[in-house]
Amino acid sequence: MQDNTGTIALRNVLEGGFPWHTSLSILDKALMPSLISRAALLLILFSGMSAPAAAPDAAPEAATAATKKSLVQARKWMVSSANPLASEAGRQVLREGGSALDAAITMQMVLALVEPQSSGLGGGAFIVNYDAKRRRVTTIDGRETAPAAATPQLFMGDGKPLGFMDAVNSGLAVGVPGVLRALELAHQRHGRLPWARLLQPAISLAEQGFAVSPRLHAQIKGNRHLAMQIAARDYFYPQGQPAAVGHVLKNPALADVLRRIATEGVGVFYRGDIARDMVQAVSAHARPGTLSLEDLAVYRAIEREPVCSTYQQYRLCGMGPPSSGSIAVMQMLGMLRQHEMSTMPPGSRESVHYFAEAGRLAFADRERYVADPDFVRVPVAAMLDSQYLDWRGALIDGRQSMGVAQAGDPVGMLKQRGDGKAIDQPSTTHLVAIDAQGNAVSMTSTIESEFGSKIFVRGFLLNNQLTDFSMMPTDSAGRPVANRVEPRKRPRSAMTPLIVLKDDKPYLLIGSPGGTSIILYVAKTLIGVLDWQLDIQQAIALPNMGSRNRDTELEQGSDLERLQQVLRQNAHRVTIAPSPSGVHAIMIKPEGLFGGADPRREGIALGD
Repeated sequence: MQDNTGTIALRNVLEGGFPWHTSLSILDKALMPSLISRAALLLILFSGMSAPAAAPDAAPEAATAATKKSLVQARKWMVSSANPLASEAGRQVLREGGSALDAAITMQMVLALVEPQSSGLGGGAFIVNYDAKRRRVTTIDGRETAPAAATPQLFMGDGKPLGFMDAVNSGLAVGVPGVLRALELAHQRHGRLPWARLLQPAISLAEQGFAVSPRLHAQIKGNRHLAMQIAARDYFYPQGQPAAVGHVLKNPALADVLRRIATEGVGVFYRGDIARDMVQAVSAHARPGTLSLEDLAVYRAIEREPVCSTYQQYRLCGMGPPSSGSIAVMQMLGMLRQHEMSTMPPGSRESVHYFAEAGRLAFADRERYVADPDFVRVPVAAMLDSQYLDWRGALIDGRQSMGVAQAGDPVGMLKQRGDGKAIDQPSTTHLVAIDAQGNAVSMTSTIESEFGSKIFVRGFLLNNQLTDFSMMPTDSAGRPVANRVEPRKRPRSAMTPLIVLKDDKPYLLIGSPGGTSIILYVAKTLIGVLDWQLDIQQAIALPNMGSRNRDTELEQGSDLERLQQVLRQNAHRVTIAPSPSGVHAIMIKPEGLFGGADPRREGIALGD
């Protein structure tokens, strides 16, 4: 055998010449005589083939002051959301005998009012529900869709992609809102109280007004694009200034819309005068979009099979494609299994290094393979196959970073798929709830970047979710990108609402906002609980870290900053930046319920 046989075999793996399992067999035979480890030689090749790491994506929402929060305990039921008003409204629903899903609907409607920068009627959602009677996890896809008139060239101009900010703050980026159809379908399946009752807290708050929080004020003040839209400016900038902390903000237009949805049903939002106003606002924008009345009328939420995998004695279940979040988190944990994160102290060089390397590998696969499953084949089972993840995890060298990871080839598709490099910046919220019967919900919703498209209609903001598609339909080699724009397609998301099961019952409900960093925030918190045996509040509060297959990111102001020098010595390109996660979670143990809320945002957990 010639000396370069191993290198040739390795290049076949990296360039997609064979499916991974075939190439792995070739590699083992090729490398055996030289006694060079598979991981070491792959890392050598990776370092030679990788492009320079790009700067990390900016956080979709600006960071605000963190506040110390304590673990919350309860016996009967519990909620946790991104705003105290929403959490209180959800707890009251549970006190009246409502289901966990009922509480989630009420909290989401209140968040649409008090946290408009993150979610609302003009956005989308993923819902993961556990039915205690049937002992079954189900998921509902309320992701926005591209209009029927959208084409793969949507964000192209003169053969080049539009500037990201030009695309984000435009009518072009507005997708068909899905959150209301998702909540409607979920209520039909799992609701207990009347629909109209669930919307009443948001209606009352919109009419009577609510005090602007420090976080909302900071978001308004820091967003110059919001003030450029007349309707948004009239609402968010009373007397021409950003709504001050404590200012009582009333939204009678939203109250009217919610009242009609409560009495006439969700259909009133998707047909008639409300729908016409949305379409008109999008078409009247300086950079108009193609949203139509028909797009709104035909939109449907979809109940999909959950994606599940095992880690230790736990079973993790979450939203499948078009969400990439659950797959990526499960891949990271699967890759790290062989490296025993439980033996690495939190905040150590080793824990940050291995966690970041697993993130690189998962994000490489995510970018190449995950998109709307109704349009492209997503090899979910192969991506979560334990042998494949063992092989991917073996690529991690404990001594140095691989820089930029290459996608694997779980089913021989690597050469067929392009690298889309989508930005993916959802401005998002997350909530969880569990009721007295043990029914549970983990839900993430979004309008994309901070304040969405900035297009304000009848008291709510429209999303700019279409910029979660890849800007370019093909890569530099002419291969089609899985996440390219197509009519009625749903853009890929990083949202990761999860339910962790133990003995077929919920053990942990978890999720977060934060763009593509959602994946890292959730994975970090899971390792904190499942490997490091922290309580849920301690795990949420751990400094954020990781890599999205770019730089290794360490949370600004955290103890992890001390590691930057040693990580750089291990070939990491390090970025120190704010990391405004918003993890909300509930742990269910025999001794009771334990709730956590992210100290980086203003939410709380409440229970009885």
